Amino acid sequence: MSKRYLFFSILVAVSLILAACGGGAKAPDVCAENPDETVCAVIEPGKTVKIGYGGPMAGDYSAFGIDISNAGLLAVEDANKAGGVEGFDFELLVEDTQGSGEGGASVANLFVSDPDVVAIAGLTFSGATAAAIPIFNAARLPMLSPSATRADLTGGDQDVFNRIPFTDDIQGQFAAEYLFNVLGVKKLAVMHDGDAYGKGVAEKVQEVFTSLGGDVVAVEAVTPGETDYSAVLTDIGAAKPEAIYYGGYYPEAAVIAKDMPVAGLEGVILFSDDGTFGDTFIELAGENAEGVYAASGAPVSSPRVEEFNTYFESVYGDPPGAVSTFTWHGYDVTDALIQAIKSVAILGEDGNLYIPREALVQAVDNMEGYEGLTGMLSCNAGECNASGPSFLVVKDGAWVLP
Repeated sequence: MSKRYLFFSILVAVSLILAACGGGAKAPDVCAENPDETVCAVIEPGKTVKIGYGGPMAGDYSAFGIDISNAGLLAVEDANKAGGVEGFDFELLVEDTQGSGEGGASVANLFVSDPDVVAIAGLTFSGATAAAIPIFNAARLPMLSPSATRADLTGGDQDVFNRIPFTDDIQGQFAAEYLFNVLGVKKLAVMHDGDAYGKGVAEKVQEVFTSLGGDVVAVEAVTPGETDYSAVLTDIGAAKPEAIYYGGYYPEAAVIAKDMPVAGLEGVILFSDDGTFGDTFIELAGENAEGVYAASGAPVSSPRVEEFNTYFESVYGDPPGAVSTFTWHGYDVTDALIQAIKSVAILGEDGNLYIPREALVQAVDNMEGYEGLTGMLSCNAGECNASGPSFLVVKDGAWVLP
């Protein structure tokens, strides 16, 4: 063997060893030699690309968190069946915010501490979301919420928060117009739970209803979690409203529905928001659910929606929309984030998957023409769907179109 051949053989062997160990490989320019985790996520072989979801997973409002995360898990399942991204699987991390601001901040800090988390499919409630946004903004983690609807969340000194549902302002406007123009209500009582979501949508209803020429005869806040609102309803009854608009969630709406006959409000319409919509409200309110109206963000029927509905029910037992109005939204936010991640992810020569965080923030913020279950989504300053709700009424124990 010649010295020249021996040298070449050794050089080839060393090259192969270095390649196997990642030696000599380089990361994409945007990520190279930058230890700052807010610049680039580096996913090593054998690890997953993580998307965080935070919502109420236990307690009175758990139906929202369980329903949305179940749909998100199916989106991840579909993505991984299709090959993931550059051979890396996705993973949805599900954490309980307890529906509170404190819980939202706690979950946000937990996700930020994991360098493999690259995006957030959430959060769910507006209060929890507001507390989490500054934390995710500092870490450059893009958010795409299925359900946080408080109007001001997309503003402020941040650019990571996006959402796909209609806002509280839009929902409140449509509800007031429906009450006044369609149902012919001229005297309205307004109730809410004092929460950012419930109070916000109720105040918008009051504002628009008054501007239409209607008379808001009473405004009352209730304490969430109580089992008897008959006293406040009796006070409202003295003002002789034709309808009550309630801003809040299904546990309290069910108590109100059951207490209205006790307070002498049998002939008064109860009208609520998408936080009340779902079979859980009907189960809690029983026969008193009959005739109650609520908003829904359920999508228009299509072959893809029907296919999803069938599969979701086969996996979880309940059809989409039965537990909350956000089932389809839960799938769409996770899948849309997956598509955004795939558009910016780079497989390095060292076998690592690199995800430039700023590029991902921009990919989500500038998302355009995403065909989801909930419709065509395009983001503009955080608002990815400006369509309004539909309204359904309980008839014979089921939500139906009026």
